[in-house]
Amino acid sequence: MTWNLKFRNDFSEDPLRLFGRLVRKLNTEWLHATYPFAAMGRGISIAPSCDLWRSSAKYIALGDDVLIASGVWLNIVQDSEPVKPKLVLGKGCKIGRRSTISARTYIELEADVMLAPAVFIVDHNHEYSDPNLPIHAQGVTEGGRIVIGRNSWLGFGCVICCGKGQLTLGRNSVVGANSVVTKSFPDYSVIAGNPAKLIRTYEPASNQWVRVNVGISNQSR
Repeated sequence: MTWNLKFRNDFSEDPLRLFGRLVRKLNTEWLHATYPFAAMGRGISIAPSCDLWRSSAKYIALGDDVLIASGVWLNIVQDSEPVKPKLVLGKGCKIGRRSTISARTYIELEADVMLAPAVFIVDHNHEYSDPNLPIHAQGVTEGGRIVIGRNSWLGFGCVICCGKGQLTLGRNSVVGANSVVTKSFPDYSVIAGNPAKLIRTYEPASNQWVRVNVGISNQSR
């Protein structure tokens, strides 16, 4: 969609929407000019209400055409490790409203990953091993690494959590609403539940998405 067409659509819907678009653009330009991102591509759009600290920007790399909606929290656990990207949002990623991504070690969303509202992705946890101390005083765990494959869709309210090791969600995967994902899944997976389980997968031979059920024969969608 061209800028002129977007302009006409917003104006016909509600002229005040243009003000919101201008504020978003100005906020993005301000962040680009004053925040020391590890990388920041073109065509990025970041809502003014995005919670992001300037000191965290050096750990964040944003590809072209990334969209970060309102109320998103991009959190980086800063420690004594050498500066490196801890959070990578690939080209075309769309981060839904009120979503949270909290990285201590490494979280990567490959190209064109889309998040619904209220998605939570975290590669660590609060430490609680010492019962004599408040949990908030114990810091966080060492954590793991999370990679979400390109073209994937994470549904409303789902949680992706990796306390240690590596969690990889393969390309073109779908995570159902309110699911809790704590382990890896291969390419072309449809997963749902708490804990999340594989319920569909894509079969190239038949060019179909098929159901995966124990004790029940596969059924095409």
